[in-house]
Amino acid sequence: MVRGASRWDRLFEPVDIASAVFFRIAFAGIMLWHVLIFFRKDWIRLFFIEPAFHPSFYGFGWVKPWPGELMYVHFAVLGVAAAMMLVGLWYRVAAVVVWLAFTQTSLIDRTLFQNHYYLMSLASFLMIFIPAHRAFSVDALIRRGLRRDDVPAWTVWMLRFLVAIPYFYGGLAKLNPDWLRGWPLRIWLAERTDFPVIGRYFAEEWCVYFFTYAGLIFDLAVVPLLLWRPTRLPAFLAAVIFHVTNSQLFEIDVFPWMMIGSTLVYFPPSWPRTVLRKLHLNPGEFTAPPSDVPRASAARQTWTVALLGLFVAVQVLVPLRHYLYPGPVWWTNEGYSFGWLMKSRNQVVAVRYYLKDRQTGQTGIVDLGRYLSMNQIPRLGGDVDMVLEFAHFLQEELHEEGHDQVEIRALVLASLNGRTPQLLIDPSVDLTQEEPAFWHNSLILPLTEPLRETPWNLPLTQWEQHPDVKTRVD
Repeated sequence: MVRGASRWDRLFEPVDIASAVFFRIAFAGIMLWHVLIFFRKDWIRLFFIEPAFHPSFYGFGWVKPWPGELMYVHFAVLGVAAAMMLVGLWYRVAAVVVWLAFTQTSLIDRTLFQNHYYLMSLASFLMIFIPAHRAFSVDALIRRGLRRDDVPAWTVWMLRFLVAIPYFYGGLAKLNPDWLRGWPLRIWLAERTDFPVIGRYFAEEWCVYFFTYAGLIFDLAVVPLLLWRPTRLPAFLAAVIFHVTNSQLFEIDVFPWMMIGSTLVYFPPSWPRTVLRKLHLNPGEFTAPPSDVPRASAARQTWTVALLGLFVAVQVLVPLRHYLYPGPVWWTNEGYSFGWLMKSRNQVVAVRYYLKDRQTGQTGIVDLGRYLSMNQIPRLGGDVDMVLEFAHFLQEELHEEGHDQVEIRALVLASLNGRTPQLLIDPSVDLTQEEPAFWHNSLILPLTEPLRETPWNLPLTQWEQHPDVKTRVD
C-alpha cells in the first residue's frame, strides 16, 4: 500500500468497469420489463386506480397514487427512465428518476409488497452512485472526457453485498421448525403434481424433504461458494437451476431472472470483456484511453466508507427486527416486510368485518369488494396493521354517509402451513378504538394450533362462496 494512503484504500482500487456496465444494462432491462408487464396486464388500473383504499407502510401513509389516470403517466416516465439508464443517456438523472418512481409505486400499497420489489428499489438507489455510465453508454460517446475503463472496487463489492442479502436471509428464514419438517413445500408441491416429468414425485415425502433441504442449503451456501474461485462456476450453475426451477413452479414475476443476472457480479469484474473476446467481438468498446485520475483523498474515502457502512448496517439489521416481537413472525406478520422471509410460509386467511350503529342498533357485514381489489382482500387479513387501517378507513367512509357512531369488529381466521384455522385477532374488540402499533400489537392472539400430519383440508368452497373471502399463499 502506498505510504500515506487511507486504511480503506483497497476499496478504492480501480477494477474493470465491464461488470458494472453489465449490471446497469441487465438491471435497467429488468426494470423496463417490469413496466411493460404492468402495462400489458393493466395492473396499473387494478392495483393503483380502481381500489378506494391503499394500506400503507408505517410512517409512509403520505405516499399516495396520483389522481385519475396519472399513474399511467407515472409508469411511462419510469419506463423511459429505465430505457435511458439501459443505454446510459443522462444516466445520473435517469437513475434518480427510476429510484424515486419505482420506490413510490412500492410504497403506495402494502398489499403489493414483494421482496424483489424491495431489492429492485435498493439496487436502483445504489446505481445512482455507481458510475456505470463511463463506458458503453451514450453519455460516454457524447462526453469523451467521461470515458473510463475502471470503477472503484467498492462499487462491485456493494453489488455483491446487495445480491447476498436475499440469499442469506432467505436461508436464515428457513431455519424454523415448520420448514425443517417440510412445510410449506409439502402443500405447494402437492398442488403441482402435473408438473412435467418430475411432478409425479411431488407428493412423495422423499421429494418434499429433498426440495426443503436443498433450498435451505443452497440459500446459505451459495454466496460463500460464489466468493471462492474453485467453486464459483458450479455455484452459479446451481443458482441458474434453482431460479429457473422456481420460475416454473411458482409465480415470482421477474425475480428469478434478476437474481440470475445479478449473481454474475461475483465473477471477476472483467468477465464481460472475456466473454466478448471468446465470441470474437471487440471488447474495445468498453475501454477508454488511459487517463491519470487522482485517487480520492483520505478524507473523502473516510466519508464514502462511513456512508457505505451506514447502508450496510441498515440492510443487516432491519431484516432482524422481527426477533424483537413476541411470537413467530410467520403468524404475527410483525417485522415480515423488508425481512427477506420469502416463500417461507403458506397462509390461508378468511376475513369479515362487522358493523354496528350505536345509535340505531343496526348491524351488518361489510362488502369488501366495494372498497378493495381482488388482490388486496386476501392479503389484508394476514396483517393486523392493515386490518386496523382498513377499519379506520371504513369509519371515515361511514362518517361521510352520516353514521357517526359505528363499532367495527373483524373476524379473522388463519391457517398457517396447513394447521387448523384459528383466530388471528380478538374479534370482540372495536377496531375504531385501536391504532396500528410500531411495536407489538396486543390484538394478535398467540398461535396455538399444532402442525398436522396432513394439511387442513376443509373445503375452501365454504369460504370462497363469499366475495370477501379468498386464499392467500406467499
